[in-house]
Amino acid sequence: MASSNTAAGSADPFLAKIPSTPDELAENKRRMAAGELYFAFTPDLVADRRRCAQASHVFNQARRDAPRRELVRLFKDVIRDETPLPPPAATEEEDEALFGDAPWVELPLRADYGFNIRLGNGVYVNANSTWIDTSPITVGARTLIGPNCSFYSGGHPLDGKVRNGIQGPEFGKPITIGEDCWLGGNVTVVPGVTIGAGSTVGGGSVVTKDVPPGVVVAGNPARIIRKLE
Repeated sequence: MASSNTAAGSADPFLAKIPSTPDELAENKRRMAAGELYFAFTPDLVADRRRCAQASHVFNQARRDAPRRELVRLFKDVIRDETPLPPPAATEEEDEALFGDAPWVELPLRADYGFNIRLGNGVYVNANSTWIDTSPITVGARTLIGPNCSFYSGGHPLDGKVRNGIQGPEFGKPITIGEDCWLGGNVTVVPGVTIGAGSTVGGGSVVTKDVPPGVVVAGNPARIIRKLE
């Protein structure tokens, strides 16, 4: 995970105690959205994570042969997308076709909040994905994600006294993956990384820096090994 400026963090009076009043909790959520140091173990954020955990559990228990409509509905519950589904079609085949552009997410998955996961049309996510969506994690259309991939948008201060376990602050930085990318199995993406459109990340790679469009990267840390024409 990424680090944070601990000197600035330790001098911030807001970080002297875990927020508890309505105004403090509102400021805490603002800080979380802004990528500033905030507290994750406030009652409202714990409730958000529990909601996502329950929705993820229901999604992960779905039948392997469940209709696309059901799987799309269950995943929308995970990401807290309240957009209504289209009315059912006349036949099963026609109904399946209604979701031809919807993201296809294999189960199981694990997510922190869900509402910060944003998948474009035609995205495919293989099994055992992990989404630490402290900040938005955006995946562009038609991108393919292999099994066991992890996206960590959350980070912690390096100073252990500031970090202070679950009593201390953390922060987030958005992850952005462009359209038409391919991430092989067991790829890890850390906070603040952008992967450009059309790029490929080799299996087992750890992506710690931005990746330009149209390249192949691999390794730990991932490095460019080929430019695509």
